[in-house]
Amino acid sequence: MVEMYCELVYEKWAMANCLKKYVLVGFLVVFLSSSSVDSDDGAILLEVKKSFRDVDNVLYDWTDTPSSDYCVWRGITCDNVTFNVVALDVRNNSLSGSIPDNIGNCTAFQVLDLSYNNFTGEIPFNIGFLQVATLNVHGNKLNGTVPLAFQKLESMTYLKLENNNISGDVMSLANCLSLTVLNVSYNNLVGYIPTGNNFSRFSPDSFIGNPGLCGYWLGSSCHQPRPAERVSISKAAILGIALGALVILLMILIAACRPNNPKSIMDGTLEKPDIMRMTENLSEKYIIGYGASSTVYKCILKNCRPVAIKKLYSHYPQCLKEFETELETVGSIKHRNLVSLQGYSLSQSGNLLFYDYMENGSLWDLLHGTTKKKKLDWETRLRIALGAAQGLAYLHHDCSPRIIHRDVKSSNILLDKDYEAHLTDFGIAKSLCTSKTHTSTYLMGTIGYIDPEYARTSRLTEKSDVYSYGIVLLELLTGRKAVDNESNLHHLILTKAANNSVMDTVDPEISETCKDLGEVKKVFQLALLCTKKQPLDRPTMHEVVRVLGTLMPPPEAKTFAPILPAPLPSSKVQCYVDEYANLKTPHLVNCSSMSTSDAQLFLKFGEVISQNSVS
Repeated sequence: MVEMYCELVYEKWAMANCLKKYVLVGFLVVFLSSSSVDSDDGAILLEVKKSFRDVDNVLYDWTDTPSSDYCVWRGITCDNVTFNVVALDVRNNSLSGSIPDNIGNCTAFQVLDLSYNNFTGEIPFNIGFLQVATLNVHGNKLNGTVPLAFQKLESMTYLKLENNNISGDVMSLANCLSLTVLNVSYNNLVGYIPTGNNFSRFSPDSFIGNPGLCGYWLGSSCHQPRPAERVSISKAAILGIALGALVILLMILIAACRPNNPKSIMDGTLEKPDIMRMTENLSEKYIIGYGASSTVYKCILKNCRPVAIKKLYSHYPQCLKEFETELETVGSIKHRNLVSLQGYSLSQSGNLLFYDYMENGSLWDLLHGTTKKKKLDWETRLRIALGAAQGLAYLHHDCSPRIIHRDVKSSNILLDKDYEAHLTDFGIAKSLCTSKTHTSTYLMGTIGYIDPEYARTSRLTEKSDVYSYGIVLLELLTGRKAVDNESNLHHLILTKAANNSVMDTVDPEISETCKDLGEVKKVFQLALLCTKKQPLDRPTMHEVVRVLGTLMPPPEAKTFAPILPAPLPSSKVQCYVDEYANLKTPHLVNCSSMSTSDAQLFLKFGEVISQNSVS
């Protein structure tokens, strides 16, 4: 019996020992297989990086050196067990280029945040085959449509596509049942907003800025097309239509066969082919910046004069004549605080605008750029604020027809070699009809600067520009961005004002150089008046100019050149449209002097400024 018992104990011990060996082998197999996945994820990320344009080298640690561990690369988060990449967060890094299709090969992605960059192209469709819970591409320049594969993202909870150029409809999102955060505002979306699957829990702010979207959220009904009526057409009418079409076709062929004789650009010394040749067909190495509507290139002309060339993102305009007339009008506007449009070229190969080059870039670059060229003292900031206000007041009050800028922001205020402010991009503004006080419009403006009244009514007035200018003043005073991730500068200042602690937000460079902080308080008060909720409570730009003028130090005794009157009839912006467009003489903008009645308004307004201080 004892021997049988011992044999039984031995067999159980041997079996347990064998099981331990199998478990160990199994663990090694799992470990080795997960290591293989790890190396695959690292290789995929390096391929993804090749599609990114990283001018600031923020992804410097994404390398294939043996000692490089991709799980500690910037923006990367890995699973603690499998070491698969589960999150990619490279927001707000000035990255550009395209989002490659192979980004979907990292199959364990749960979070993908590429927001506040300059990515172009389409959203890769294969992202829809992942188990992504968070996708944020807010604030890029993406186009294309919402991928149809997104209908498979049933577990996605957070989706932000706003402030891009995405087109098409949003029906592919109807099956995203788990969404708790959704924002597709300020794109070019069209069609119906889904009504099922509890889609109504999202506010109108999630869809605003898409004129083609319809649904009861936006207060616009989706009109069904009327059924087509049968219309009988006689044989004579059919013959007439055919003959008319033939005549139009012949006219098009004759125009297309005319010899190519493009008009010269800027002072008659250079033509478009010369500029394209000098910039190697607008090679990337000549790029000096990106805007919301264009890429900007620098070109040195034969006479050593630099010019800035803006290549618009938008396609060949359908209303070509209207767009050309607007450019002619804008090109005739001359003011020391406006960037002059020197010429333009409209063609299906690309729309180009030619401007004076500004040596010191934009105010945004100076305040928020990664490499600041200069510390901004108080007097320089005040001079920049006054110059921008003068340019805007000129557009609002001294031109006929009056012009609304529509996109006032620090990146649209350029600085010359003497740090004099020049407003740009007012070329995309539409002329105001003198019989109207506002104009209905498509989406304009930039997040953080947009008048709340516009978000509610979709209508812009001069007071919308005043609001945006007030945000620029707050940027100058604090050195902070209008919107930084989830932080809103205007909301911050309102909170500080309620607690009498606004001066805590003053940029240290101002505190070091300003002799009288009372001036800073007055400009804070002016900024808060400009950003009043009700447009009627905001000052005019003439009033803003006069208030800022009282704060400027007296000028040194100098001999100034006289201010020139409005452009003479012979002054015109030069242009051509394809090979067969004729030059049109631009109609001149009548710029009258300031109204003397504004002086009385200023007295009252000045009292408000002097009597109200910001602690």
